[in-house]
Amino acid sequence: MSKDSESNSISGRVKRYARVGRAVGGLAAKVAGQRYLGLKLDRAEHASELKAALGGLKGPLMKVAQIMATIPDALPKEYVEELRQLQANAPSMGWPFVRRRMAAELGPDWQKRFRDFAHEAAAAASLGQVHRAVAKDGRALACKLQYPDMQSAVEADLAQLKLIFRLYERYDRAIATAQIHAEIADRLREELDYDREAKAMALYRLMLKGEAAVNLPEPLPELTTKRLLTMTWVEGEPLMRFLEQKPPVALRNKVAYNMFRAWYVPFYGYGIIHGDPHLGNYTVRPRGAADEGAVNLMDFGCIRIFEAKFVKGVIDLYWALERDDRDLAVHAYESWGFKGLNNEVIDVLNRWALFVYGPLLENRPRKIQEHESGIYGREVAEGVHADLRRLGPVTPPKEFVFMDRAAIGLGSVFLHLKAEINWYQLFHDLIRDFDDKALAKRQKAALKEVGL
Repeated sequence: MSKDSESNSISGRVKRYARVGRAVGGLAAKVAGQRYLGLKLDRAEHASELKAALGGLKGPLMKVAQIMATIPDALPKEYVEELRQLQANAPSMGWPFVRRRMAAELGPDWQKRFRDFAHEAAAAASLGQVHRAVAKDGRALACKLQYPDMQSAVEADLAQLKLIFRLYERYDRAIATAQIHAEIADRLREELDYDREAKAMALYRLMLKGEAAVNLPEPLPELTTKRLLTMTWVEGEPLMRFLEQKPPVALRNKVAYNMFRAWYVPFYGYGIIHGDPHLGNYTVRPRGAADEGAVNLMDFGCIRIFEAKFVKGVIDLYWALERDDRDLAVHAYESWGFKGLNNEVIDVLNRWALFVYGPLLENRPRKIQEHESGIYGREVAEGVHADLRRLGPVTPPKEFVFMDRAAIGLGSVFLHLKAEINWYQLFHDLIRDFDDKALAKRQKAALKEVGL
């Protein structure tokens, strides 16, 4: 299949509509039946069926499922537990596809540009799969290949997602979903461009060059196209495998510290955040290695660039909570672009903010969440969500979607690690010399340097 024939075609979208309809049509029918007809829905059984259907589909709906599974109370807990597994269990495409894709991207003699190229995928995810390779100079490489017809799949799935969100709003009116859909759409379209992701990877290498305990792959532009991303391979082990070895608390704390720095040095220094903190996007350096406890950050398809005033609003809200300054809190929400605010809504949002900022407000070592819970933030979110449902729909700014996701996703990581850290000190180290005008200049210079 040529590059041109794999663009956003009408026929490709029609085929996708049919496949997606088979996978999720039953969800809409069952939810509607529960809502309007009083039919009993076995959530656990249905969640398992939905995970299987989405895992077979590949593509953006699976990515959306991963996103929704990381946001507390966005889905019932039965669905969260099932959909969280999608990040690691996507089936891979076979060698015939790989051979055709590589030839389409690098030419018919593509194999001569590598010393070795593995036939079997080392990992498979929602939009592409990764193969190990060896460069002509001997460096270990990772080659990420995009699945076929993904542009059509994205546009078809975004149209279907809009219908699903409309159904969700009829069932639960606590959150208006238009801005959420717009933000997901923008980020998914960007994720299709692997050339852009290579530039984002270079950007992160620039922003984190001072972080010795955060490792990042190096992109190889000469072996990268819009649908093929070639980078150096970084050695590490998944977080859950690391935890199975029962590491001591000091080592778990070290990993948590490095994860915090990996996500938030770019945000508070440059106004940029890695918006996809699920377990497949980072690994921990092997036990016994010289840099034991260091982390590897990977997959830069979903980054979010914020205006300096948004970052300032995040810090303003912190000071508002720390000083009990209601006017400053209102200013922070409004500077982000929240709509539909009144005194009651602000009180509800402050409850959620106090939970998210809570560990940053106490100058002592502590766990990220000090009561036992399987999902970070779920109990607080359920109460907040119930009050928002009562007060009417709130329109969150689209910039907030991935910022909130990063905070909750990382909170879940720290929960798994059972880390006990002085989060207050970590946070204050980052914001001590904050200047929004200086941030804007750094951001502009960094983006220009990598061509974004």
